[in-house]
Amino acid sequence: MENLLSRTAQTRARLLKAATEVFADAGLAGATTREIARVAGVNEVTLFRHFQNKEQLLAAVIEKVIALQAEALDNQDKWTQDLYTDLSHYAWLFNQMLEEHEALIRTFIGEAKRHPNAACQILHDAAQSLNEKLIAYLRKGQENDTVRSDIDLMPAVDMFTGMLLAGMLRRTATPSTLGYSTKLYIETCVNLFVTGISSLPLKQGRKEKTEGEKE
Repeated sequence: MENLLSRTAQTRARLLKAATEVFADAGLAGATTREIARVAGVNEVTLFRHFQNKEQLLAAVIEKVIALQAEALDNQDKWTQDLYTDLSHYAWLFNQMLEEHEALIRTFIGEAKRHPNAACQILHDAAQSLNEKLIAYLRKGQENDTVRSDIDLMPAVDMFTGMLLAGMLRRTATPSTLGYSTKLYIETCVNLFVTGISSLPLKQGRKEKTEGEKE
C-alpha cells in the first residue's frame, strides 16, 4: 500500500514538473495534456487519473508555485511582529518563488489578454489567497498600532509584490546593465514599503525592536 502511494505521489510530481515546463514553453493555450503526459513519461490516461482537465492541472501547478509563501504566512504566531524583519523574510521568499518560476511567470504576463476565462479565474484565486494572508498580518499590525490605520491594505500589498515582480523581470532580462545587487534592491523595496505603512519612523521602530531583543 505504501509503495502504491509512493508511486502515485511520484507520478503526480512528474506531471506537475512536466506541466510547469510545457506551460512555460508553449503557453497556456498552446499546452496540451498529450504533450504534458509525454514530457512526464506517462500516457494521457494516467494524467487524467490525477487531473480531470488542463485547467485543474494549471491550478495545481500554481498552487505548488505559491506553496512556499503560503506556508510561511500560515504560522503568523511565529512571526516577530517587527515589520522590517517579517517583511524582509517574506520578500526573500517571494523573490525566490519568482526567480524559480521566471519562465512560467513571463508566460502568464505575455498571455494576460489571451487567457481563457477559467485560467484567469485560477490565477486570480491563487493571487488573492496569497495576498489575503499578508493582508491579515498587516491588519494585525493595524490593531497593534504598528501599521497606519489609514492605509488601504489591498492596494498596498499589490504595490509591494509588484515592486518585487518588476525587479525580478528587469534583473533577469538585463542583468549586466544594473548598477546594484539583488540584495540592495530587495532591501530598498522593504525599506520603502515599511516606511510608508509604519505608524512609527523606520529607525525608531527598528531601534525599539533591537532594544527589546537585548532585554
